[in-house]
Amino acid sequence: MTTWFEAVAELRSAREPAVLVTVTEVRGHAPREAGAKMVVSATRTWASIGGGNLEEEAVRRARELVASGATGPASFTSNLSDKAPFQHGVQCCGGEVTVLLEPLAVVASVAIFGVGHVGLELARILARHDIELHLVDSRTESLSDEALAPLADAVAAVHAHHVPVIPELVLGELPRGTRVLVLTHDHAEDLAIIDAALRCDHLGSIGLIGSSAKWARFRSQLLESFPAEVVDRVETPIGLPGVTTSKEPAAIAVSVAAALLAAEEADGAERAGAPVAKQRP
Repeated sequence: MTTWFEAVAELRSAREPAVLVTVTEVRGHAPREAGAKMVVSATRTWASIGGGNLEEEAVRRARELVASGATGPASFTSNLSDKAPFQHGVQCCGGEVTVLLEPLAVVASVAIFGVGHVGLELARILARHDIELHLVDSRTESLSDEALAPLADAVAAVHAHHVPVIPELVLGELPRGTRVLVLTHDHAEDLAIIDAALRCDHLGSIGLIGSSAKWARFRSQLLESFPAEVVDRVETPIGLPGVTTSKEPAAIAVSVAAALLAAEEADGAERAGAPVAKQRP
């Protein structure tokens, strides 16, 4: 049987929204003690806070939070008396229970294809955030322990993918909604990854580093296989407008990271019902 904390890890990995339900206070008799927890997603539940009307009401409220994209906690108090209002059966333990509902944030996922000078600087910045960070490179040395040593104290969950022949195969393994950033050492590799990414329907934004001349050449080739509206999903140049003129790897990385984090924040606000202008990742 899956425990509530195993469920949290599973949902985090799947990037599926859910709510952690906790009994915070008990007065008198109740099915469970303070501290009892359960997890509720849109379709499933794990563990229990005691069943009956109390639990059904908690599940109903939790799913309302999931459906609305709420990010802030909520609470309610339930009187376990046969005289109290109920919708899902009578509970007459005689006590009163307060329940806390905490939405579990969907952790962002970012994949960097190409861990060269810019890619590594970008990874160093993003690794300081609570995200899933996938690093993909066809070169062994780029993902060696020595090369990735600057990420040793990362807050992010860092996943290194060394794929020497066809790095674009990693795309199919990425979590739904992953933002893809393409900045490899090889333009042919860049194009192959972009082509494959456009064929995936589970990915988030797709960003490409490079000049307007590079994109014009890529776009012309991609239009042989995709309609224009699909090709134009690719966002290039990447980074904050007005902060993309420097060619220093660290400056480029700061610009790209700032734009990506702004876009992620905008998406979160929109899910919560407060649409805002999006930045380019």
